Amino acid sequence: MSLLLEPNPMQIEEEKIYATMGLTDEEFQLVKKIIGRQPNYTEIGLFSVMWSEHCSYKNSKPLLRKFPTSGEHVLQGPGEGAGIVDIGDEQAVVFKIESHNHPSAIEPYQGAATGVGGIIRDVFSMGARPVAMLNSLRFGELETPRVKYLFEEVVAGIAGYGNCIGIPTVGGEIAFDPCYEGNPLVNAMCVGLINHKDIKKGQAHGEGNTVMYVGASTGRDGIHGATFASEELSEASDEKRPAVQVGDPFLEKLLLEACLEVVQNDALVGIQDMGAAGLTSSSAEMASKAGMGIEMNLDLVPQREPGMTAYEMMLSESQERMLLVVEKGREQEIVDLFEKYDLHAVSVGRVTNDKMLRLLHKGEVVANLPVDALAEEAPVYHKPSSEPAYYGEFQAMDVKAPEIADVKQTLKQLLAQPTIASKEWVYGQYDYMVRTNTVVAPGSDAAVIRIRDTKKALAMTTDCNARYLYLDPEVGGKIAVAEAARNVICSGARPLAITDCLNFGNPEKPEIFWQLEKATDGMSEACNVLSTPVIGGNVSLYNETVGEAVYPTPVVGMVGLIEDIDHITTQHFKTAGDLIYLVGETKEEFGGSELQKLLNGKIFGAAPSIDLAVEANYQSQILSAIQAGVVASAHDLSEGGLGVALAESTFGSSNVGASITIEGNEVTALFSESQSRFLLTVKPQNKEQFEALVEAKLIGTVTEEASVTVRNGANETVLHAPVEELKQAWKEAIPCLLK
Repeated sequence: MSLLLEPNPMQIEEEKIYATMGLTDEEFQLVKKIIGRQPNYTEIGLFSVMWSEHCSYKNSKPLLRKFPTSGEHVLQGPGEGAGIVDIGDEQAVVFKIESHNHPSAIEPYQGAATGVGGIIRDVFSMGARPVAMLNSLRFGELETPRVKYLFEEVVAGIAGYGNCIGIPTVGGEIAFDPCYEGNPLVNAMCVGLINHKDIKKGQAHGEGNTVMYVGASTGRDGIHGATFASEELSEASDEKRPAVQVGDPFLEKLLLEACLEVVQNDALVGIQDMGAAGLTSSSAEMASKAGMGIEMNLDLVPQREPGMTAYEMMLSESQERMLLVVEKGREQEIVDLFEKYDLHAVSVGRVTNDKMLRLLHKGEVVANLPVDALAEEAPVYHKPSSEPAYYGEFQAMDVKAPEIADVKQTLKQLLAQPTIASKEWVYGQYDYMVRTNTVVAPGSDAAVIRIRDTKKALAMTTDCNARYLYLDPEVGGKIAVAEAARNVICSGARPLAITDCLNFGNPEKPEIFWQLEKATDGMSEACNVLSTPVIGGNVSLYNETVGEAVYPTPVVGMVGLIEDIDHITTQHFKTAGDLIYLVGETKEEFGGSELQKLLNGKIFGAAPSIDLAVEANYQSQILSAIQAGVVASAHDLSEGGLGVALAESTFGSSNVGASITIEGNEVTALFSESQSRFLLTVKPQNKEQFEALVEAKLIGTVTEEASVTVRNGANETVLHAPVEELKQAWKEAIPCLLK
């Protein structure tokens, strides 16, 4: 049906046109009850996007309430464009992660690019200058032309947008598993810096104040993007290519600089990105948060296509647009400012005191709805939850250490697994040194950005082992937070807070909702124990293709504060003669491990166990030792266990090797993925001081010979491999698979 010929309200109900927009019968009846009449076509469109899972969190809100969201240093928790944490000296760090999964499955370059653009706007809408980008990506195995295409185009889209706008992409993580074959995950994170006095919020205060539209013109791209993100992918999804937005990073750079200038102007009352649901969400949310209303004349909205309807303008997700509220009478100041950047700055409406969103178009009122109903009063569902049959089966399994004929060959194979292998092919496409603040580039446990004119720096990472979450979502949720904290600690930083992106399947399936429920339980507990509150994030559900759900993948983005740049630590061994220590207990744990996947082609059994009190204790000890200046290198043990961590630590530029002695079963010692473990090196003169600070076991030394040698308790050589041979397997794996 042409949007230019909108059906009448009765026709909407009789033909269930609302269902094609994503509303259920019950939700449509609730809309009628709230507004006391039949809604028209445009009004149904507004409700459908605002009540989508992507905007309202109607299925996940009961679970999100479990997260700790406040803390000593939290200045802004969930509810605004991005969260804010104090870092001292009247400065703060602003960060958030969001998904762009479905668009990236359909149009990978633009899907990934606009995911980057959108998260950048969330950060600078708070008044912060973006200083770094990270990402977390998931794909199927790099075996089919389609997966290779998705992988290459997503990376190109991230690079294309980030490089052009001039924000360094400094870190991230990528994993490959068959469950992501049809539904890749593309999560983008942005980190910004702000002075306390510049913090702005997306609120429409002040009756009579002017609502201004700034940035790019509105087109028909991205219409119903929010509802598209709230349904399963299917064979018909390709027809929804128009729902994928198209970005312009050069225009966004202009918008960024203009917005950072406008936040210095006291005429600005509020500012918000037009992200998911475009003009609808920005206007309704800004009004609702302020307890006000907004009236807009859509004839005044800059349009790049002729004949656009009110429905199209309000639901468009065209990129590079912001909504501002400005003091009445001072509009020309804003127009002049944006004119310098060759950007639209148009007065399109005013703030009212009636708590209504009123839209005018061609002299008629085309929508008149309560803002709270749109922004706050979506129905909240407590979905049924049931433990999947596989969980009990996996928990009952006794997964022993497998037998391995050739330890060296197994280590090389693990290093060549795409999830473990070097991601240089990826980050080599990113400009991670632009703005010259990147101190630790991609390739270590966490990226590090210096804070100019101070001795401070920020460490940042994204983490999630979804295999563990599939086996045991509660334990896996704890591990996701703990691993992110380990990476930040190993960089010399104190973890501050997290932002998360909860990527799950269809919550209407009880087994999927159980995964979501248990994962958030585990994450909440870990956040409490490790003092890392959740300051914002995103929920991405319905990540399924033809009924096949992705692994539960709640990605954790974490930022930590390095008090003194002298504390910055990397994972690479530094000097021959340094002592190698292992922190933490190694157990016979192979469920969900890279070794299990390599040998069996699938995962099963119980996930590795984790004791959060032990985790917190080790993290505290290691940070104290780093701050005392007695740790030369630090690396957490994750995928592939000690064997992979040892090899990775020799891959730096110092041309050194390692010789260690292990105890017990050699396969367990080298390849178990037990948690809360770290690999540290210490200069011999610091041995006594280090051992007084950290409970650790001395297992070997850094050698001049560039090889990795492992001996057992009987002093027999279990493994001897030149570093270059291991590095070649690790470095060439992904380029070879893409040929």
